[in-house]
Amino acid sequence: MLQLVLAQDAGSDRVVPPAGFTVRLTLFTAAAMAFLAVFALALSLAAGRLATNWGDELARSSTIRISAPAGQMLEQTTAALRLLEQTPGVGSARAYTPEEQRALLEPWFGPDLPLETLPIPQLIEVIEEGEGYDSDGLRLRLSAEVPGAVLDEHTRWRRPLVEAAGKLRSLGWLSIVLIGAATGAMVTLAANAALAANAQVIAVLRLVGATDGYIASAFVRRFTLRTLMGATAGMLLGLLAVLITPGSDETGAFLTGLRFVGWHWILPLFIPLLAAAVAYFSTTHAARRVLEDLS
Repeated sequence: MLQLVLAQDAGSDRVVPPAGFTVRLTLFTAAAMAFLAVFALALSLAAGRLATNWGDELARSSTIRISAPAGQMLEQTTAALRLLEQTPGVGSARAYTPEEQRALLEPWFGPDLPLETLPIPQLIEVIEEGEGYDSDGLRLRLSAEVPGAVLDEHTRWRRPLVEAAGKLRSLGWLSIVLIGAATGAMVTLAANAALAANAQVIAVLRLVGATDGYIASAFVRRFTLRTLMGATAGMLLGLLAVLITPGSDETGAFLTGLRFVGWHWILPLFIPLLAAAVAYFSTTHAARRVLEDLS
């Protein structure tokens, strides 16, 4: 489609005014929408990665929390680990060290938490294997052999997080669709304005034998190229803005990491082409309709 537009008679561009508010409107709209489309695409892909990571990391893990007097904590922890070793479907189990538990509590209580003097429960990480373990059976055995143990499968809070990330990904794709629709609407308005402003020129061209197809192709070519140039500039600015955003591996990067990963950097390159395609079909429709009205 784009090659066909570029191959059209460049002399027909003289039918379209080379300057004016329609030029600025088309360029600005295409650039702004492409800029926003880059961020919508980055948001959608980042949300997809987030949902996948949360699902993969939490789907096979659970936690046992042991609350017991200080004198019984080690005994109950050892009993729980021994029980887990005998449970089918449990791949591995380990008790968190005091340093690891302090690191988990540090964001809420600060780095100087006196962990040894507080009644902090002992946490045990459980990793499933195969088809997983029987959670109901494990709870019954824990209640009988380790009275202070509570099994948390992470299901209650894992599912809402994954669902929220999935909805955020869908919202990103919906935003891209709406951006494309808005781009088509603005290009259509600009094309209508240019056609209406050149009604007298169009009438003269018809008198000298120019066909409606020739006249329409002039507007289609000019507005498609304008949209392509504006969208390319907006896409490049968007990529630059994404490049300077914090990465997901940086400190305090929760819900950041909007940078593209791997081959995803190629996807924004299609945004100008899609914008040009939207402009092509929008302008073609607008030109045919306006030329019919001017007949």
